[in-house]
Amino acid sequence: MDSAKGHEGVGTAEFAKARSIADEPAFAWWVPYTLRKRDIILSKMNARIRKTTHKYGIEIPTSVENAMVIDRSNNNTLWKDALAKEMTEVGVAFEVLEEGIKAPTGWSKVTGHLVWDVKMDFTRKARWVLDGHRTPNPIGSTYAGVVSRDSIRIAFTYAALNGVDVFAADIRNAYLQAPSSQKDYIFCGSEFGIENVGKVALIRRALYGGKSAGKDFRNHLRSCMRHLDFTSCLADPDVWMRPAKRSDGSDYYEYILLYTDDALVVSENAEQILRNELGRYFTLKEESIGPPKVYLGGHVRKIKLDNGVECWAFSSSQYVQAAVKNVEEYLSKRDDINWKLPTRAETPIQTSYRPELDVSPELQPIDAAYYMSLIGVLRWIVELGRVDICLECSMLSSHLALPREGHLYQLFQCFAYLKKYHNTEMVYDPSDPVIDESEFEFKDWTSSEFGHLQGKEELPTNMPEPRGQGFVINAKVDADHASDTVTRRSRTGFIVYLNCAPVYWLSKKQTSCESSSFGSEFCAMKQCCEYLRGLRYKLRMMGIPCEGPAYIHGDNQSVLASCGIPDSVLKKKSQSIAYHFVREGAARDEWRTSYVNTHQNESDLLTKVLPAGEKRKGFVRRLLHHIYRT
Repeated sequence: MDSAKGHEGVGTAEFAKARSIADEPAFAWWVPYTLRKRDIILSKMNARIRKTTHKYGIEIPTSVENAMVIDRSNNNTLWKDALAKEMTEVGVAFEVLEEGIKAPTGWSKVTGHLVWDVKMDFTRKARWVLDGHRTPNPIGSTYAGVVSRDSIRIAFTYAALNGVDVFAADIRNAYLQAPSSQKDYIFCGSEFGIENVGKVALIRRALYGGKSAGKDFRNHLRSCMRHLDFTSCLADPDVWMRPAKRSDGSDYYEYILLYTDDALVVSENAEQILRNELGRYFTLKEESIGPPKVYLGGHVRKIKLDNGVECWAFSSSQYVQAAVKNVEEYLSKRDDINWKLPTRAETPIQTSYRPELDVSPELQPIDAAYYMSLIGVLRWIVELGRVDICLECSMLSSHLALPREGHLYQLFQCFAYLKKYHNTEMVYDPSDPVIDESEFEFKDWTSSEFGHLQGKEELPTNMPEPRGQGFVINAKVDADHASDTVTRRSRTGFIVYLNCAPVYWLSKKQTSCESSSFGSEFCAMKQCCEYLRGLRYKLRMMGIPCEGPAYIHGDNQSVLASCGIPDSVLKKKSQSIAYHFVREGAARDEWRTSYVNTHQNESDLLTKVLPAGEKRKGFVRRLLHHIYRT
C-alpha cells in the first residue's frame, strides 16, 4: 500500500490528520468515521489472507482430534500415521527430566504446536514445531538455504556432458541432527505420551519453527562440508564443489547441491561420497540413496537419445496428474455447474481471454485462498519444466490480490489442458548446438564509444581454475508490445540454453510502459543480457569453462542493429541505459546477436497467448518431449 494513500482513498496521511485534530470539536464527527472506515478496510484485507484449510485440494487438520475425524471420514489412517511417525522422530530433540525436576537456571520456557502439511508427492506430514513467533529475534541470519533451480539444471547437463554420475539422498530429520544454539525448555503435552504430560523437557536439537533452527542446521551443515574439503560456490552458496581427478586422469569438479535436506551429488564416485563422507556426519535415508528417481517433485531418469548421447530427463507428469486429480476431487464436492474442468482444452487459457479486462464477480475469501493455492501449484509445475504454461501462469498470477470468478475458470482450463497433455519430459541434452558462426560475426568496435573495451570481458579475479568441458550458451528473446490492455505494459520472454539443454525461461510483465515496440524489445534484450551475464559468472565460479560468447537470437531488426552495429546511433534517448549496457557486452564479446524469424523463435510462446495450431505445437515440441502424442 502506498504510504500516502490507502484503499478507497483513505491513506495514512488522513489517519495522521485524524489523530492531530482529534481534540478539535469541529472535527469530532470526522475522526470516528475515518477510523471506522479504516477498520472496515482492514477487515476486508484480513478476509483475503489465505486460509490454509486445504493444500493441493486435501483438507488440512487443525488439531489432533480434527486429524482423527478427517481420517475417519476418508476411511484411512494417513494423518494418524503421520503424527505417530513425527513424535517418534522428534523425540531425539528433547531431554525429558524426571517428574518434579525444574529446568536449569538460565533456560527459557517456550511453547510449541503441531503443524499439518501435504508434501509435493501428496503424502501427509505432521511436524512438531516451536512457537518461534513468541521468542526473541536471534542476532544474524536465520536462513537455511536452497540451491537455485537453474543450478540444478546446469548440474544435470554438466554430468551428462562430462560423463559423471548423479546420485541423490535425503538427510533424515535434518534439523534434528544439528545441535541447538538456544537454551529452551517446554512442558510436555499429550502428544508426548500420557506418562510424560506436564514434565519438563530440555530442547537439545534444532527444531522446526525455532527462529534459530535454520541457522543452526546451516552452520552445522557448512561445517561438515568444509571438513570434507568442499568449498561453497560464491555464485550459489548451496552449490559445494571440490577438485578431483577422474579414473582416466583428467581433472574435473565434484559437486554437492543442497536443497535444505536433499543432497544431489555430481561425481564419478557419487555413491561413495554420500555413504562414506556425507554419511559420516548425517543419517541418510537408505531408500533415498541412488540415482535420482524423484527430485523436488519431478520424475528423473537417464535416457539415450537417437544420436547415442546419454543424458538426464526431467518429467512433471506424475506431479501434474496428482495435482489434477486433487483439483477434480475438490471440485466434485462443489454443487456448482461452473466448478468443473472443461472437457476440451487445447490451450492453457482461452486464446481470446484477457485477465485484466475480467469484470466477473470477485471470489469469496475461501475461494480466493483456493485460487492462490492453485497458482502455487502451477508455479511449481513451471519450475519442473512445463514451459508451455509459463506465460499463462504469469498472467493469472498478476491477479492474486483480487481474483475473480473468470480468473478461476481459466485456471480450471489450465488444469484441463495439463490433464490432457500431462505426458511431457524436458531433456537436458548436452549435444553441441548448431550455430552458424557467419550470422554472429564479431564487429570492429575500435571507432565506437566502447573501442577500448573490445574483446575484454571482465573476469572474476577469484574464480576457480576451469575444469572439464564447457558449454555453448545460446538464447532466444522476444517481447509483446503493450500486451496489457489496461496498463499498456509489455511482456518479456526469453529462453536460455546450455548446448541443447534449456536451463532458464522467463515470462514477465515489464515494469515500465514503453511507447513503441522498439522500446519493449530493447527492454527484453536488456533483461536477457542481464541474466546471461549472471549465468556466465555462475558457470565460471562453478569452475565450468565459459570461453566463447553467448549467442542471442531476436526477431526485431532495429534492436539487433542497435545492439551489434558499432556505428549505430540511439534515436530513442529513454532507452539509453539498456542501449549502452547491451552494446558494452557486445563490444566485450560477452554476447553476439542475430536475427531469427518470429516463426522460428520459441520465446514467442512466453509473450503471446498463441492459438492451438502448428505454430504453438512446434514451439512446445522443441522444448518438451512426448507431448501431443496420440
